[in-house]
Amino acid sequence: MNDQLILKFPSIKAYKKEDFYVSPSNSKAYDFINSWPNWIKRIVNIFGPSGSGKTHLASILRLKTPCLQINSNELTEKTILKFKATEGIIIENLNEKISEELLFSLWNTAVHDNKYCLITSKRPISSYEFKLPDLISRVNSGIVIGINLPSDDLISVIIAKNFSDKQIKVEKKHIDYIIKRIDRSYEKISQFILTLDKYSLKKGTPFSLKMIKEVLKMV
Repeated sequence: MNDQLILKFPSIKAYKKEDFYVSPSNSKAYDFINSWPNWIKRIVNIFGPSGSGKTHLASILRLKTPCLQINSNELTEKTILKFKATEGIIIENLNEKISEELLFSLWNTAVHDNKYCLITSKRPISSYEFKLPDLISRVNSGIVIGINLPSDDLISVIIAKNFSDKQIKVEKKHIDYIIKRIDRSYEKISQFILTLDKYSLKKGTPFSLKMIKEVLKMV
């Protein structure tokens, strides 16, 4: 039997450098992170849709140098003190709800103390409608790198990796079938994998092409 029965194993996220698949859509961001410490500027914003690999890139940076990693909605004044005690900071999922004064203070700390700062977001922070003039000036002086929509090759790797993280074996013909029919979106791919995993557990049946077709209709 070629079909693999999906069992409920814990999901294992692999964020090692060797697990990151470089493609034309993400190579600029990957090359910049990998070039540390020889960055042209020490503050960079990497933006892209959910599931595009921003957190993976952040993890690669953490393997290179000690960094404080924090979600933007968890930032406080105490973050600045913690930032000063390390080599750099990674601010994930930045949105416009952040305190502009706090972001400006963090930015100034990076500049004045020659520290590294990686900011991830869904869209370029240069497009955010900040009101603080000094912050706008800082933002416009930083490096902004985008991650584009995935190619077929990258979609194939993302799907295979998602299955692998969930300890699910899948045949290449199934991946090829999915690629031809799924939206070219990191978020949709992630949604598909999650839905397929839950659906298979609920049905309690072997993984099959029929199941893939049913889940594709759901998403």
